[in-house]
Parts: sequence; C-alpha cells; structure tokens
Amino acid sequence: MEQLLELFYQHREFIFIIILSVFLGVEVISNVPAILHTPLMSGANAIHGVVIIGAIIVMGQAEPENYTALILGFLAVILGTLNVVGGFVVTDRMLEMFKKKEKKK
Repeated sequence: MEQLLELFYQHREFIFIIILSVFLGVEVISNVPAILHTPLMSGANAIHGVVIIGAIIVMGQAEPENYTALILGFLAVILGTLNVVGGFVVTDRMLEMFKKKEKKK
C-alpha cells in the first residue's frame, strides 16, 4: 500500500491529466452524433493497441521486485485487450447493419 501511495505522490501530475482526460472523453463521446460513433470507436480501438504495446514495454523494463508496476502493467494489458476485442466485435456488428440484406425467395 505504501508503494502505491508513493507512486501516486510521485506521478500525481500524470494521474490528474488522466482523470481530466477521462472527463473530457466522456464529454466528447456524449456529444458525438450517433452516425459518427462507429468511426470514432475504430479510432479508439487503434489507440488501445498502442496502449497494449506500451504496457508490455513498461512491464518488460520493470524490475522484478516492483510489484506495483507489474500489476498495473498486467491490468493495462488485460483491460486494453478487452477493449480492443470488444470494440472490434461491436464495430463489426454495427457494420453488418449497414450491409444490404438479401431478399427472401
């Protein structure tokens, strides 16, 4: 716990930027028209691919005794992977809705 508090204290500026980014993201997403959600979601999927690679790099450079970095990196990889896979599944499903349906014989 002390390690986590020390990490928070050392990187508090970055944590505040992340919190502000979350609020900005929620505000932007809530004001985007429904027709632009699919391209926006595809872009977010690509960004999360970068997050996964960054988390893997951070985990690779972390010292074996630094459990905080390893746990946060592992969580970032898992959550980023879930977001990428879920986003592509939802995007594929939405794109299926725009295809022309075959007429019944």
